[in-house]
Amino acid sequence: MRPMLGHIRKAGTMESVPQSQDPRAEHRRLYPRVTSFRSRRASLTPAQQLAMDTGWDTLGRDIPPPRPVEAFPAENPDARPGATLASPLSDEQPDGAFPAPSHPLDAAAWFGREAPLVVEIGSGTGTSTWAMAQAEPDLDVVAVEVYLPGIAQLVGAVQRADLTNVRVVRGDGVAMLEDMVAPGSLTGVRVYFPDPWPKARHHKRRLLSERMFALIADRLRVGGILHVATDHADYAEAIAETAPSEPLLRPVALPPRLADAGLPISVDRPVTKFQDKAAQVGREIHEFVWERVEEGEVS
Repeated sequence: MRPMLGHIRKAGTMESVPQSQDPRAEHRRLYPRVTSFRSRRASLTPAQQLAMDTGWDTLGRDIPPPRPVEAFPAENPDARPGATLASPLSDEQPDGAFPAPSHPLDAAAWFGREAPLVVEIGSGTGTSTWAMAQAEPDLDVVAVEVYLPGIAQLVGAVQRADLTNVRVVRGDGVAMLEDMVAPGSLTGVRVYFPDPWPKARHHKRRLLSERMFALIADRLRVGGILHVATDHADYAEAIAETAPSEPLLRPVALPPRLADAGLPISVDRPVTKFQDKAAQVGREIHEFVWERVEEGEVS
C-alpha cells in the first residue's frame, strides 16, 4: 500500500442536445457510468424559494442529468447530508483524450470579468463555498450540486453577502466537467467529503476513480490545484492508492498552517458543522492536494 500523501486535520437554463446530435451519445452508450446519486424530491423553505426566485436567473444554470444505466438502491444508509453528489467515471472507459465539451462555459461572460476559475464538485449547503469565495475575491467559483435545498441555501448566502464571484450549476459534477469545461481552463478543483460508499460492492460508485483523476487533470491548467478532503479512512487510503495513476498530478506537501501553503487557490477550508461532528466521534479529516504539471514531470 502506498503511504498517504496529504495533511490530516482533526477536526439561465442551458438547453440539452438530443442524443442523436450529441457526439458523446455513442461513447456514453458503449461506456455508461454508474450514477452515485438519484434525484430527490425536496421542498424549499419560503426563504430558500425566495432566493431561487430572485437569484437563480443570474447565479445559476442547469445541465441535463446523466442517463441512468442501472437502478439506484432505494436508500444509501451511509450517505449523509452535504456529501458530494456526482456520477463516477468508470475506469473501464477507453484511454485517450476526453471529448471536447458540448456546452462550453463562457465564464468571462457569466461572471462579467476574466479571472482564474475554480470548480467545486458537491458543494452541499455551500458553507465552504461562500466563505472561501469571500476570502478570495480575485477567484471565480462555480459550485456544482444536485440537492435543491443546498443549492437554494448557497444562492441565498451569496445574495446576502453580495458576492459577485460565485455561480452555481445544478446537476452531475462529472457531466459538468465533461460538457461545460474546456481542457486546461481551471485553476482549481475542490472535492470536499465525497460520499465514501463504504461497502465493497458499492466502491464502483465512488467519485474519485482513476478516470476521474484523469478528467480533472485534463481540465486543470498547468499549475492548477486539486484539493480533496474526506473523513473516511478507507476512502482516504483508496484515494492515496489511485491518484498516482494520473501522471499529470503531483502531490503537494502541506505546511502545518494551511494558510501558508502559497498555492494559487486557498486550501484553508472553514470548519463546518459536519466536520465538528466528525471530530466529536474521533474521525480524522484527511486532506489531499495535487498540482497539475507538464507531461513528463511526474514519472
